[in-house]
Amino acid sequence: MGNGIRAVVITVSDRCAAGEREDVSGARAAALLAEAGYDVEPVRVVPDGADAVETALRDAVDGGARLVLTSGGTGISPRDRTPEGTVRVLEVELPGIAEELRRRDAAVVPTAILSRGVAGTLGGAFVVNAPGSPGGAASAVAVLLPLVPHILDQLDGGDHG
Repeated sequence: MGNGIRAVVITVSDRCAAGEREDVSGARAAALLAEAGYDVEPVRVVPDGADAVETALRDAVDGGARLVLTSGGTGISPRDRTPEGTVRVLEVELPGIAEELRRRDAAVVPTAILSRGVAGTLGGAFVVNAPGSPGGAASAVAVLLPLVPHILDQLDGGDHG
């Protein structure tokens, strides 16, 4: 029995979008969200770049998603522009979430501190950038699961209790 919350995972990768590589990280995040009871749509795969990310995020939220998790494009490579596309649409940033994702991952993979992922809200949705590795995506889901109900309640006008 699901919790009725619609979730969308967006994999941001030129190689996955071109069919040159299988999407493992987005699939992992989607599977974990489904196991937790979320109504997860099929993973959407878009190429790297701020414009593609911005469009995918808007489409997901316009389609009714309450939780949108991107996977990939948060590093420092020339085409890694997921954070730039995400900040274009965020109404409220939640920097503590992105900081926690980096902190937890850096305890295992020191280079995780290079992630530039952001998190925040868009309308009634919670949007988070996760790293493009299966471990990073799984770690992000583990951090987010206890927070999502409270965040969505707050977005719906709930009390801070």
